[in-house]
Amino acid sequence: MKQAKWIRWAHRWVGLWFSVVALMASASGLIHLWMSHTQPPPPTGSPISAAALDLSLVKITPHQAVAAVEAATSTSRVSEIQLLTIAGTPWYQLFLVESSMPKYVCATTGRYDPERDEKYAQEIAGRALGHKNCRKAQYLTAFDRDYIPIFRILPVYRFDADDEAGSRVYVSTVTGNVTRATDNQKQWEATVFSVFHKWMFLRDKNVRNYSLGLATLGIFLASVLGIWLFWVTRRKKYDRMRVEP
Repeated sequence: MKQAKWIRWAHRWVGLWFSVVALMASASGLIHLWMSHTQPPPPTGSPISAAALDLSLVKITPHQAVAAVEAATSTSRVSEIQLLTIAGTPWYQLFLVESSMPKYVCATTGRYDPERDEKYAQEIAGRALGHKNCRKAQYLTAFDRDYIPIFRILPVYRFDADDEAGSRVYVSTVTGNVTRATDNQKQWEATVFSVFHKWMFLRDKNVRNYSLGLATLGIFLASVLGIWLFWVTRRKKYDRMRVEP
């Protein structure tokens, strides 16, 4: 009997302390279910509405494009070359070993354009936002509270649309597509989910991970104590039922 009292006391208080965590977890599950119906799925790996290439406009060879980049940046260590259409014109997109931002050479004229990356990003953003007026808001080289590590790809441009919903997209010129599309309402839902499910109100990553681990352990202990209490008391309850007239 003393054992049952001790287990009952421990189960009650451990369960009480960590019931808040269980409530937060269940709430985040409901929020996630709601978000799965209201928010678009993650973008695919292929570019959105990529324009077809007009190969008749290509006058420059890849070797000449590399030479143009070398003349402008003093390096010819190119790891990858792509040919794509930007604003109706074919461009070579070159990736250097020393730089995360691609370089661009016009495949028709051989002109090197150091600003073409942002223009390409704006074209992708315009297509994603339905060609609304959009403006560059940020160039991210690190994750922040809105663009979190789950989206994985960096660097990205953020473009905001001039609409009442606060529509915005994050664009990667490396993949040629949108890595995230959101607005004020969707971001509010995502923020609430992050607070309840990931405890993002704790800014320090280590503190957050240790706290989540402790909370999960508490729920586990409360569950174990509940099963243990049932096992200890079930025989006594069964015996009482048998002797009662």
